[in-house]
Amino acid sequence: MNVVIINGSPRKKWNTATLLKHAADGAESRGASVETVHLYGLEYKGCISCFECKKIGGKNYGRCAVKDGLTPVLKQMETADALILGTPIYFGAETGAMRSCFERLLFPYATYTPGYASIFPRKIPTAVIYTMNVKEQDIPTYGYEPFMQRMQGTMARIFGSCELLLATDTWQFDDYSKYLSTCWDATAKAKRRADVFPQDCAKAYELGARLAGGAGA
Repeated sequence: MNVVIINGSPRKKWNTATLLKHAADGAESRGASVETVHLYGLEYKGCISCFECKKIGGKNYGRCAVKDGLTPVLKQMETADALILGTPIYFGAETGAMRSCFERLLFPYATYTPGYASIFPRKIPTAVIYTMNVKEQDIPTYGYEPFMQRMQGTMARIFGSCELLLATDTWQFDDYSKYLSTCWDATAKAKRRADVFPQDCAKAYELGARLAGGAGA
């Protein structure tokens, strides 16, 4: 069982990366091998609309034709038995690096046919982990649900299934006094970091174990 984990955060040791590490630990607890990729260490672009992946009989039909830093990662994901992608939310969407990855990963497998049927050759379990500053009860206010559900639906259509894991009201700075961030209550943030984030990490561990066990495939 090979699980590929994609970190769409520019930080390698903070909220998103920490949850992905727990997911990796969970997958490894089920005997899976895990490959973790940090997108911000790569040089690449999003989809360039060349449509080579759609050209019938073309040498790149069903795969991205662009050659850059993301190309080997796309090959890793193509052969994975499970995928776990993680991203913080910036300005009401995934990070730019993760959005570009989504485009390059998903578009080649989505056909221009009724229902946009997938040509990915098999079904695998997948998940997307989202981290965010806003509180859970404020998600509808900020309009986060539609884009997260849209991405979940697209991942499920392409690969067969997709789970979402949300970590809300996250701890952003080591020392809030150093930054202009008066809309946040630093004391409350610290308490949530101590009380709730460990629960989020446990959920991520369970998610990794569950996907490595084949649940949802």
